[in-house]
Amino acid sequence: MNRSLEGAADSIKEYTIGLEAFGRKADFDPRTDTIVRVQTHRLRQKLKDYYQDEGSHDLVLVEIPKGQYCPVFRLRDDPSDHEIESPKLVTLEENEPELPLREVALIAAPGQEVEKKQSWLLRPVNIVVFLLLALATGYFAGIFLAKPFAARRVAKAAGAVDPVHAFWAAFLQDDRSPIIAYPNAVFLLDDSNDLLRFRQGASDSRGARVDEHLAQQFASNPKLVNSAGPLYYEDGYTGTGELQGVAMLTELFGEMGIKPIIKTSRNITPEDLQEHSVILLGSPFQNVAVGKLFADGDFAFDNPDSHREQWRAMILNAHPQDGESGSYHTERDPKTQVLEMDYSLISIQTGVVPGHRIAVLGGLDTKGTEGATKFMVTPDGIASLTAALTKKGIHGSKDTGRPEEMPYFQALVRVQLDKGDQVLRTELMSVHPLLGKSTPAGPADASPTSK
Repeated sequence: MNRSLEGAADSIKEYTIGLEAFGRKADFDPRTDTIVRVQTHRLRQKLKDYYQDEGSHDLVLVEIPKGQYCPVFRLRDDPSDHEIESPKLVTLEENEPELPLREVALIAAPGQEVEKKQSWLLRPVNIVVFLLLALATGYFAGIFLAKPFAARRVAKAAGAVDPVHAFWAAFLQDDRSPIIAYPNAVFLLDDSNDLLRFRQGASDSRGARVDEHLAQQFASNPKLVNSAGPLYYEDGYTGTGELQGVAMLTELFGEMGIKPIIKTSRNITPEDLQEHSVILLGSPFQNVAVGKLFADGDFAFDNPDSHREQWRAMILNAHPQDGESGSYHTERDPKTQVLEMDYSLISIQTGVVPGHRIAVLGGLDTKGTEGATKFMVTPDGIASLTAALTKKGIHGSKDTGRPEEMPYFQALVRVQLDKGDQVLRTELMSVHPLLGKSTPAGPADASPTSK
């Protein structure tokens, strides 16, 4: 749209969009890779839906004609709905012929100006354009989070059973305020605002001065500690994927009339585990609660070098089945090192007391966590999970003394990334049962905080 408004509409081609909007490489072939056509078709449909609903009274319409990628802006055909007089004439340049305004596509080259007396018409144009720019950007960037939720609202209005709601209702049972816990890993902050990773050892409250001996002993890079000067505890950071995960779960539970409690993982208490079901976001490398509460199963997170994380961690499979590998690693472009694929574990397990459960949605990378959460809040994800559980005969448990629909399992999910930080798609790789398994931590020692 920017190029349209700059008078460069001729440069808006399928190949150009593939390179600049979707990050395709120079060898991008639109004949075999149809992403631009598919997403443009979706955008046209979304524009149509918008003007039939929220934008039904908008003065200006934005259209992308079939077979083209250049947006065109025009007034509605029925101006009486907006109390508009008959079409006025505008002059783009001194020697240009006058045209009805509703026929003018606002693709003005530099130096072209609309007559000042028509400037009031530009205000609604700007408003609509910017709104639709935001909408289009969401589609083309692959981060339009409302899409799965909108699809479920339509299904619900039609009276269909929502499989996502049904799954999480079985998980939560009567808990109307489950806890969502996101990671807040501990760092050591120096006076120049640089962070040093602090993976183990006793810590203090945020902002407290770090004892030099503790910093030297437990910081991931002791050499940097020697030249860092005064250091302070800092645990106010979390990953972008975990942030997206909190947003998706909060919206889902809001649809279900449930108000979750959002907490950092280091502030979960034994009382929380006794009174609520808990959803833990992230891997044990960042979320200390996952390290303490993750149930033993076939799949496990592993990092062979605690001082060197940087996408070296892996998911181990103790009992590979047909077609499965013994380990899964984050995958990167061999030339650019940009992240291309991540792997996640989803664990649905018993809580530390009967009647409550724990869910772990964690990736090797923060975007893997986002992908795992997205998988668990979309109908397609839940459908593929349910089918896999049924195929393997993994059924519900009776840990609360009454029949339950919730099975206990571990699921391995592959998350495809674009540009290293955009979740393109998720795919269920395997499910293994956790029936009869319980979390390793009891109420007395379950609090992960060391502060």
